[in-house]
Amino acid sequence: MNMELKVENLDVNYGDKRVVKDVSFDIDSGKIVTIIGPNGSGKSTLIKAVGRCLKPAGGNIYLDGSNIRNMNTKVIAQKLVILPQIKNIASDISVEELVSYGRYPHLKFRRRLNKKDMDIVDWALEKTDLVPLRKRFVTTLSGGEEQRAWLAMSLAQRPEVLLLDEPTTFLDISYQVEILELVKELNKTMGLTVVMVLHDLNQAARYSDTILVVKDGRLWNQGTPDKVMNKRLLREVFRIEVDIYDDRINKCPYFIPKQI
Repeated sequence: MNMELKVENLDVNYGDKRVVKDVSFDIDSGKIVTIIGPNGSGKSTLIKAVGRCLKPAGGNIYLDGSNIRNMNTKVIAQKLVILPQIKNIASDISVEELVSYGRYPHLKFRRRLNKKDMDIVDWALEKTDLVPLRKRFVTTLSGGEEQRAWLAMSLAQRPEVLLLDEPTTFLDISYQVEILELVKELNKTMGLTVVMVLHDLNQAARYSDTILVVKDGRLWNQGTPDKVMNKRLLREVFRIEVDIYDDRINKCPYFIPKQI
């Protein structure tokens, strides 16, 4: 996969309030990019705008050189998928059926799923270790299993870009690590470009190639975790004092807050 995603002077409003203000950045193909920032800083609004769930008040977003506001929705869905933080689903939907929804952007008018589509569904279930659970209702799954089911649906869409809005929210720590390890593996083996919002700064440092720091709706800083994640960031953006250590195994910094 070789995809270009460019955000240029982006403004996004909620009602009369400007939540994202003049934000610009480029996403390199095949990288994991994580957006961090305090609550209310505009992280989720930004990723929703990139996924065309929200209409910008100004600026542009380009996917493979094309402005997404001018692109056909079905064409975008074949290249880019967004998983929101809160997802609604009927109580009688099986894992297999949910994953099959990922094929719909590729279907022609009134065409049903064919063998090729079902082979891709099988592949997505295998990739996310859900084959034994394919007939289970999604609502009966654990938090981690359900998140993997949604990821499998996204993979069945065969996108080039995966947008994740707080994928570890509401999950126990074991499931958080499970999901992030899966995202990392998909990025490595498939070349999938990932843009996600995370709250846990140590997880952001460990699983990201690039960090985007958002404060008060503006891009405060961006770069590799070892360059961006420092005491100044924690003090000025998150208002905490920390000790910073070097995780030599995972080759990233990690932080322990100091007692106040």
